[in-house]
Amino acid sequence: MLLSNLKELKEDMVKKGWTICSFIFQYKKINYIVLVKRFVGTEKRVDNYALVKLHFMKENNLNDDMQVEANSRGLIIDAASLRQYFGIEYKNNLGNILQQFYDRLGKAIPPKFPDHFSNLEKKVMVRSLSRSDSEDPNKIYCYKIKRNPGGGKRSEFNTDKTKLLRESLYELLRDEDNVSFCYSADPKMEKDNKDILKNFSGYRK
Repeated sequence: MLLSNLKELKEDMVKKGWTICSFIFQYKKINYIVLVKRFVGTEKRVDNYALVKLHFMKENNLNDDMQVEANSRGLIIDAASLRQYFGIEYKNNLGNILQQFYDRLGKAIPPKFPDHFSNLEKKVMVRSLSRSDSEDPNKIYCYKIKRNPGGGKRSEFNTDKTKLLRESLYELLRDEDNVSFCYSADPKMEKDNKDILKNFSGYRK
């Protein structure tokens, strides 16, 4: 299989309770940040055979991006679109060139959820999670927690965002899945764990 690590990675993400992860892919001297996104919540599968969605972004221009579904056999995309985004020239040995592309991509995909992400990867992951949760991507400063009305569960995206931005706060409330974490775009609004918990009447030590 061209991208055999994808299946293992997705299974590990499910096991560890993550909807998203990231890895770095270098091709033709360009670094790409690649988000791996599971089909949960608002992330809908289009192709029945897709395992995950991959979101490629050029490190030097995050707006130059491409989202594509994928499985262990490869990216679910036509060859022309693949060539256009990655700058692959048409040649007589195009089949070999595409094979080399997939070999390189396959080796870049981690088989397990990574233990560490760069600051830029975290930033991109949080931005994606915010958008998946219909939130302003600039809202990264946690200022309060709230109990969801009717006992509703917090979204998977709110959970992952908090694991990335405020892990210690998340750990205190991980089992209270009807509590959501609220974020602001204003850094002056951010509160430490002590103040957030003090202002939350439903918190019990």
